[in-house]
Amino acid sequence: MPREIITLQVGQCGNQIGGEFWKQLCLEHGIQPDGLSRLRDANDGGSSSTAAPSSTPMSPLSSTSSAEHHQAASNNPIKTSPPPPAATKFIDDRKDVFFYQSDDDHYIPRALLIDLEPRVVNKLTHQGPYRNLFNGENVFIARDGGGAGNNWASGFRQGEQHHEKVLDMIDRESDNSDSLEGFTMCHSIAGGTGSGMGSYLLEALNDHFPKKLVQTYSVFPNWSQNESDVVVQPYNSVLTLKRLTLNADAVVVLDNTALNRIAVDRLKIENPTVDQLNSLVATIMAASTTTLRYPGYMHNDLIGLLASLIPTPRCHFLMTGYTPLTIADYYQNPVPATDGSSPETPIAARGGHSASVRKTTVLDVMRRLCQPDNIMVSANTRKPSSCYISMLNIIQGNDVEPTQIHKALQRMRERRTVRFIPWGPASIQVALARKSPFLESTNKVSGFMLANHTSMAELFDRLLSQYDRIRRRNAFLDNYRREPMFKDNLDEFDSARETVQCLVDEYRACERKDYVDYDYDTARNDGGDGGGMEQVLEE
Repeated sequence: MPREIITLQVGQCGNQIGGEFWKQLCLEHGIQPDGLSRLRDANDGGSSSTAAPSSTPMSPLSSTSSAEHHQAASNNPIKTSPPPPAATKFIDDRKDVFFYQSDDDHYIPRALLIDLEPRVVNKLTHQGPYRNLFNGENVFIARDGGGAGNNWASGFRQGEQHHEKVLDMIDRESDNSDSLEGFTMCHSIAGGTGSGMGSYLLEALNDHFPKKLVQTYSVFPNWSQNESDVVVQPYNSVLTLKRLTLNADAVVVLDNTALNRIAVDRLKIENPTVDQLNSLVATIMAASTTTLRYPGYMHNDLIGLLASLIPTPRCHFLMTGYTPLTIADYYQNPVPATDGSSPETPIAARGGHSASVRKTTVLDVMRRLCQPDNIMVSANTRKPSSCYISMLNIIQGNDVEPTQIHKALQRMRERRTVRFIPWGPASIQVALARKSPFLESTNKVSGFMLANHTSMAELFDRLLSQYDRIRRRNAFLDNYRREPMFKDNLDEFDSARETVQCLVDEYRACERKDYVDYDYDTARNDGGDGGGMEQVLEE
């Protein structure tokens, strides 16, 4: 039975990356922009199937033979018309994790589109080829449509005002699930709606669904002062990070600084657009859920995916890596379809920008995943004191054998490519996943890394230094004082900073052998190694 996951897209950024994510999932599962399946499955009239995978425990590869995969690729419905039912092969996927099927056999995303201003949500639901994909009842836009004005406190307040309607939508969607596993939230931590209303929803989900997992894809802002869009982003980010630390079970960090660097340096795009960066983010999000949608023996549900990556409750901020890196141009340059469907049907693997990887092997992919150039966080993972707490590599390829994995792991162990924590097991977990039969790929093997690394402290420390710079002068606080939370005092700022400082201290403590004796409560009472806001204000 599939374990369903409900996706919450909050704010402008959350809805933009969420929209690209659903486009990618539709492509990978052969779902047309209107929600109909491109293939008429031979079983259950198109419903998802959960056949048993390979008998080899190490390899969650499908029992489908390579000849069947070749036939599925040759009948690629994106490029040609769907084959008749007799020619349709058994496709072992779980669409039901992220989609449900309506009475008229349309696949509908388990997604809620939430924003305080209408522009981005209306673009998703009223324009473009995917405008009929979403459930109109799962769209929430504030009646006044004024937004949060890049003010965390305003977003939090409006989240509280509208909580009944939003929670009713969440309850209705959860009741529509047979075995709900948890929630995924897409948002930014620097603006107003994604950070403020997103923070309120994190607290509400913890209270309303205490036994369900909450994972977030959180976009971190550009750290350069010259590229910063929001002058108060340090305030919003610190206030949001407190809720991500206390109320989320896992946070996948999507760092705008690193994404821009990858687009410029690796993909050779001089001025990457928002759509191109969102396409890169969608690839990362889809890759992180591959084992949930194309299941095997291991990592086939969210708890199994996250449990081994997060040894302690607060150190749950995960970095990602992907290779070979590609950004397709099909959203900017639609190509007419040959099957009579919408002329804006995307053609995968057609042109676009890609890093120059001529040949892919399992060893090469796993080695590249550890290189800083492919990591989506602007932190130095090669610092002598920093180390990996845990690492999961998802290798995608239809012809990958377990022996190739063992040889690659042995070679990396001999070369000491990766440095792990001194107080825990040093192991790279590997999951094998099949590639989508609906998409063509120029590379035989691709890889995705999800890792917990102590260099996350560097990212948070950079944020705290920016926060202290403007907080020391009490700059830009007038708009916050107008909100009920900050009307009487600014204690919430100090509490949030203390929480983030303790998070930094704990990540740095993970680098030491005596971390097993680390006491979070004692560190918090001491104000953390960094001193806290009191020291900053006295300087």
